[in-house]
Amino acid sequence: MAQADPAEQANGKALPPVLVVTGISGAGKSTTLKALEDLGFEAVDNLPQALFAPLLAAPTERPLAIGIDARTRAFDPRHILGAIADLSRSGRTVRILFLDCAGPELVKRFSETRRRHPLATDRPAVDGIAWEREMLESLRKAADIVIDTTDFSSNDLRREIGQRFRAVDGHALTLTLVSFGYSRGVPRDADLVFDMRFLKNPHWDAALRPLTGTDPAVARHVESDPAYAPAFEAIMGLLALLLPGYAKEGRAYVTVAFGCTGGRHRSVAVAEAAGKWLENKGWSNSVAHRDRSRDAVDETEDALFSVLPEEG
Repeated sequence: MAQADPAEQANGKALPPVLVVTGISGAGKSTTLKALEDLGFEAVDNLPQALFAPLLAAPTERPLAIGIDARTRAFDPRHILGAIADLSRSGRTVRILFLDCAGPELVKRFSETRRRHPLATDRPAVDGIAWEREMLESLRKAADIVIDTTDFSSNDLRREIGQRFRAVDGHALTLTLVSFGYSRGVPRDADLVFDMRFLKNPHWDAALRPLTGTDPAVARHVESDPAYAPAFEAIMGLLALLLPGYAKEGRAYVTVAFGCTGGRHRSVAVAEAAGKWLENKGWSNSVAHRDRSRDAVDETEDALFSVLPEEG
């Protein structure tokens, strides 16, 4: 590729690259574009050919993935290749990703999904596949990357895309930490759940009961439990082991949940501490407290308290 022209730079940095995603219908273009979007790309699918060159030339802050194939109105590979060549000469990095798949597997996929091939609405799918291969041959020859998805599942393809393009957005993993109360149920989207009910409960301290785990006094109370430090260290060690593996496997989202009885004290304090620990280790994350403001949850704890024998 040519060196970046100063006019094609913004704030002293070269403009983000462009990836043209094309290939045979049924080979996985939609799955690929969704995976790229999860990796930080701005994804545009089935763009009218007349808008192709203007979009490529427009400035953008994120890498751009453009899906285009034989379904596109007035589709002409020569026009597409010409626009790519013009932009490349200006210094913008443009690559072509071509998705291919064996004919019998494509026929099987169209049969299983009960979809018609876009170029053979009134004919057998095999006819449309053959015609499309001929139309796209020049794009396949010009492609920088060709991925054969014949033996891929959707997860396999997402993993392959993640391995090839993850560098665009660092870890490429959206990590969410959630605190919750077991009395309201475990979050349905949780991938990992840690039960904090073994720690000293600030609810039994009248001065701490109205507060939540985001208050320093409550956090100190939770951390003063002798079991806290070894447990927290073990949990963070496990996350440090698992998260790189999730990212390597192409996972886009991971939700880690910390639970306690009411979801207001222990789980909140631990989730806050975990978020800071992970951030210091380079794992960007967001922390959400599902039940922190739901006072009604405490009725469960109060009911339990009322049946316990009085001390003293």
